[in-house]
Amino acid sequence: MDTRQLQAFCEVVERKSFSQAAERLGVTQPAVSLQVRSLEKRLGTQLLDRSGRRVEPTEAGLRLYRGAQRLLQLEEDLLAELAEDATGELEGRFEIGASTGPGGVVLSRILCEFAEAHPNLHVALSVFDTQRIVEHVADRTLQLGVVGAAPRHRGVEYEPFFNDTVILACPPGHPFAGRTITLDELKDETLIVMQEGAGVRQMIDDELHRAGLRLRDLDVRIELGLQESVTSAVRSGYGVTFISRSSVENDLAAGTLVEARVGELVLEREIYLVRASGRAETRAARAFVEFAKARVA
Repeated sequence: MDTRQLQAFCEVVERKSFSQAAERLGVTQPAVSLQVRSLEKRLGTQLLDRSGRRVEPTEAGLRLYRGAQRLLQLEEDLLAELAEDATGELEGRFEIGASTGPGGVVLSRILCEFAEAHPNLHVALSVFDTQRIVEHVADRTLQLGVVGAAPRHRGVEYEPFFNDTVILACPPGHPFAGRTITLDELKDETLIVMQEGAGVRQMIDDELHRAGLRLRDLDVRIELGLQESVTSAVRSGYGVTFISRSSVENDLAAGTLVEARVGELVLEREIYLVRASGRAETRAARAFVEFAKARVA
């Protein structure tokens, strides 16, 4: 069976769109349509329902999709096995993703050092919230991910990478600056939060629940997406926020942000490597993990 046809079919099923599948594969939409039609003709059955706004697999299409995933994985594993003994300089493209905490400072610095050590390798870092990184690793858009939480997802596997501390960041001169405060004190202060899906927000949700509270019990009036917009608002004096300490080290050193802690909350977390379940790791991903672990140990 033509694996190119199977790959095109699987991409359409996963993205529910011929155009998005074509974009992912780097080919034209007519080329994807031709591959799928050829597959349907060969099997003598309709695999996709094209009548609605989104493309959906038929019952036969769902059965083929499950089998095709196993076949494509077998092909990938075989190619990886054949390349296992490959030597020489790393080449090609290394696609890695990170959530905003580890991606902001720690990972970007290590990636620059890694790229410098392998000049023939193109390194591309994508930064999203934790949930999107996990989804992109699961659908194999990314070879590897680094995230600050481990949401359940059957398509990925997690491995502890390094420890991180979350702090309460305040503007200079704030009454909380340099102190360990209580949750009762925090209730009276405007708290700026990141959007749902961010690892730090999930961690704070969990810790507040352990302390018998929820975010809605605090004065949360501003939600500003991800890391940079939140820290910018805190620098300007609009409130305080929970954020990874490693991501604001430069601000802390410059005095544009000041650290505080909340006594009732345990704000230490694990940063995880995330891989697609069952996926054979590329040479670049394997080399990067070894390189990075030596620098965060």
